Amino acid sequence: MDKPQNYKSSITNYELRTTNYNTIVGTHDIIFITFDTLRYDVAQSLWQAGRTPHLAALLPNTGWKKRHSPGSFTYAAHHAFFAGFLPTPVTPGHHPRPFALQFEGSATIAPETCVLNGASLPEGLANRGYRTICIGGVGFFNQCNPLGKVLPGLFQEQYWSPELGVTDRHSTEHQVALACDRLNVLSSTQRVFLFINLSALHQPNYFYFPGATTDSIATHAAALEYIDRALVPLWQTLRDRAPTLGILCSDHGTTYGEDGYTGHRLAHPTVWTVPYAEVLLNSSP
Repeated sequence: MDKPQNYKSSITNYELRTTNYNTIVGTHDIIFITFDTLRYDVAQSLWQAGRTPHLAALLPNTGWKKRHSPGSFTYAAHHAFFAGFLPTPVTPGHHPRPFALQFEGSATIAPETCVLNGASLPEGLANRGYRTICIGGVGFFNQCNPLGKVLPGLFQEQYWSPELGVTDRHSTEHQVALACDRLNVLSSTQRVFLFINLSALHQPNYFYFPGATTDSIATHAAALEYIDRALVPLWQTLRDRAPTLGILCSDHGTTYGEDGYTGHRLAHPTVWTVPYAEVLLNSSP
């Protein structure tokens, strides 16, 4: 795919990436997991305390990267994600993106950025031969109404049921089982773009902490510990199938009384600041 003629001059003063995403597309499966509502401070503190050992085995030795979300709630953030605007490093300056769509004047396309042809990342990857799969979680993916069909409608396959949603305490296990089933059915030569919106962290999450009756930082952390355990079969399925690029991040954080705020869809540091990681499974450096 040809890049805009001025792409070399569109990035200045950025940290050079170690991954050329043009070599990833077509050779690797791509899995994009959003840990819906996960706060950076909680994710990093659990990593430091060794309370998420399975995720820690995938992350660099510094843990989660600290980034800014492009949106303060699920719908806005995912629209940006699927347009190629993933969470941005917190340091000032232009930061190159892993993936982008053809768009004149972009200031964040670098030589290692994979520029796709389409109106969304799922469409662009489908145009490159990928099978695109969405496993929904929170309400904006439930397909129960026109609004809930917008984001899933970007994918060739869309899945949601109450067992995958916020009210089921085993939601991540159900999402992982479905993902593994779909991956195992497809030929290992068929490249896959798999998106999963994990719903367990989103309120209500009190049932992950024994004895709790309301949501809190403690129940938020307990939900992440549950997710850490529940994702294990997925990592093995991906390793057994093909080289895989994993993008793991939150779409936004949430407040539990900080400065009088509760929830999200508001401009507060705990909402805008999210954890981010990219991992390579079964892939040569």
